[in-house]
Amino acid sequence: MISISQTCPLISNLYKLLFILIFLHVSSNVDARPISWSGGSTIMYKSNFMMSSYYYHYSPSYKYSLGLEFIDDKYFDKKYVNFRTTYLLQRKNTENSQGNLYLTGSLSSESSSHYNYGFHGDWETRRIFTSFSFIDKNTNVRDYNESELQLGIAPYKGEYNDLHTWIMLKSKRDTINDKWDTYPFIKLFKGDFLIEIGTDNSHWDIHYMMRF
Repeated sequence: MISISQTCPLISNLYKLLFILIFLHVSSNVDARPISWSGGSTIMYKSNFMMSSYYYHYSPSYKYSLGLEFIDDKYFDKKYVNFRTTYLLQRKNTENSQGNLYLTGSLSSESSSHYNYGFHGDWETRRIFTSFSFIDKNTNVRDYNESELQLGIAPYKGEYNDLHTWIMLKSKRDTINDKWDTYPFIKLFKGDFLIEIGTDNSHWDIHYMMRF
């Protein structure tokens, strides 16, 4: 039998999904890239079985962003703030596609010995999306790294103000658990709002974002 305590997190996440979908309906082009347009700001929320994070960043230029990220580390049972920056190393535009390569790093409020660095990239057309990332995490408890691959297909070509839908597959690995987990998720975005939602072995994997 499923208890109330077990269903509450599910109900909470469904309310979050409903909230974002309402905004998606009323809004006007966003993606999950870590840098906004020059002078733009972004708010992100992510949650999975290892951690939850709330992240705000500001982009003085389309080349880089600066931000603060509050981390609720479920695995190590810690809470702290990361000071993050991301730099656009390369962008390649063609008539039908765009590719990006980023460098990223952060320093924790815990200590100067708690920091992360890595890179991630993406390439997409209006119907295909691919991305990869590698982050090396140095903590006061244990050092480890995370790798992630994504592949997505859009079932239709949306216009600028349409609701865009991507059917995605994510595969990720960290050196703590030392195995690849692969699972499907869906990505929806319209205007300045985006949500990604999937499940990995009964654990919710949620990401939503708003730009302004």
